[in-house]
Amino acid sequence: MEMNTILLIVGGVVLGVVIGYIVAKTLEKNNASKVVANAKQEAEGIIKQATAEGESIKKDKILQAKEKFIELKSEHEKVILSRDKKMADAEKRTRDKESQVSNELSKHKKTNQAIEAKMKDYDFRLEFLEKKKVELEKAHKSQIKQLEVISGLSAEDAKAQLVESLKNEAKTDAMAYVQDRIEEAKLTAQQEAKKIIINTIQRIGTEEAIDNCVSVFNIESDDVKGRIIGREGRNIRAIEAATGVEIIVDDTPEAIILSCFDSVRREVARLSLHRLVTDGRIHPARIEEVVKKTQKQIDQEIIEVGKRTVIDLGIHGLHPELIKLVGRMKYRSSYGQNLLQHSREVAKLCGVMAAELGLNPKLAKRAGLLHDIGKVPDSEADVETPHAILGMQWAEKYGEKPEVCNAIGAHHDEIEMTTLLAPVIQVCDAISGARPGARRQVLDSYIQRLKDLEDVAFGFSGVNKAYAIQAGRELRVIVESEKVSDDQAAKLSFEISQKIQTDMTYPGQVKVTVIRETRAVNIAK
Repeated sequence: MEMNTILLIVGGVVLGVVIGYIVAKTLEKNNASKVVANAKQEAEGIIKQATAEGESIKKDKILQAKEKFIELKSEHEKVILSRDKKMADAEKRTRDKESQVSNELSKHKKTNQAIEAKMKDYDFRLEFLEKKKVELEKAHKSQIKQLEVISGLSAEDAKAQLVESLKNEAKTDAMAYVQDRIEEAKLTAQQEAKKIIINTIQRIGTEEAIDNCVSVFNIESDDVKGRIIGREGRNIRAIEAATGVEIIVDDTPEAIILSCFDSVRREVARLSLHRLVTDGRIHPARIEEVVKKTQKQIDQEIIEVGKRTVIDLGIHGLHPELIKLVGRMKYRSSYGQNLLQHSREVAKLCGVMAAELGLNPKLAKRAGLLHDIGKVPDSEADVETPHAILGMQWAEKYGEKPEVCNAIGAHHDEIEMTTLLAPVIQVCDAISGARPGARRQVLDSYIQRLKDLEDVAFGFSGVNKAYAIQAGRELRVIVESEKVSDDQAAKLSFEISQKIQTDMTYPGQVKVTVIRETRAVNIAK
């Protein structure tokens, strides 16, 4: 009984499971059908939408393609139109050129025809002239024969007599004309020369050009004098030994006197003192260093002065060595007259006078500036040569024109004048030097005596430097310690004094001081 119940229950469960499975399959099949149907509907909708979108995109692309085509077509048409226009312009220019060429050809053709006609006319005229010439020659010969028969002279004899009579007549007329011109020149030459010289002098403003032998060095207080003198006078002795200038320190307030006949030395001493006082360090070693630097500065200043001078006078193309000589003239004097001022004055006078006479004023200025360069010799050997000849030699050496060289060499009549420029330079030199107060003869002879005094010392071996100071009353000689011993220094002082006594004429006494300084120099590295 229980067994049957269990079987029934199991059977019912199995049956229920089978029925549930069948029902589930049925429901699942129905659901799948619905899903498939829905999917088909969605797919149809998507296809329709895609088709619609495709049609829209197709239409847009077609429109874009049409617009692009239209745009390209318009551009192509523009290019074609532009090309057609260019071709039309080229064709027009070609037609114009052709018409122009044809016109030119027609003109040339007419010109050639006219030239040919003229050539034919000229040929005809030449033939006619040749015939006339032959006829004239025949007639001339027949006339000459008739004249020879009438006069009884041949044609050559008649010609000779005519020439001789004309020659005598021409000589007489020429002599009379020359005599008249000579008399007129004698009457007017002196007057014209005075007029030219007066006009030249009036147009030139002269300056005072007198050089002195002393310079005044101004100081702020008298305390500086003690520092310049130094302990036991060592600083002032060092300055005098290095520069060759006599330093006079007296009771004059706030001033020190620098005395020397050589203006270059005096200027070196003045600038060196200015540097030393400004710097405040004044001792022998510093003094020598400053003097050397100042000498280099003066050399550079000489070149600058020469350049400024030639620029002021409008002179171009001057050799650098001649410019340096011009600058050196600033520190030289001639009979107390500053040489550079004198040369500038002569150059200006020459330029004006040359313009009055119709000569080249630039060349005259050049010769006037360079006429006294021989007064600034480079070496003692050049001193023996006259300054005019020496200046001419330098001008020739540095490529100056022959007119300038002759004017320089002949301005003191040491060579013959070969150009009109030479007497102009000579006259202007005389005008500049002859005006009142321009020169002092005594000063120049005094300076020459001091130079001769120094030259006596340089004539002995071992002498390094020699300075004439105290207006020529003392000769200070600095010797090389390697070549001259202490005993030889005393002997050298005696020999120099004897040489001065026998060879020179001088007032009073001359004190000869020989200085021998020994130095030992080493460098610590």
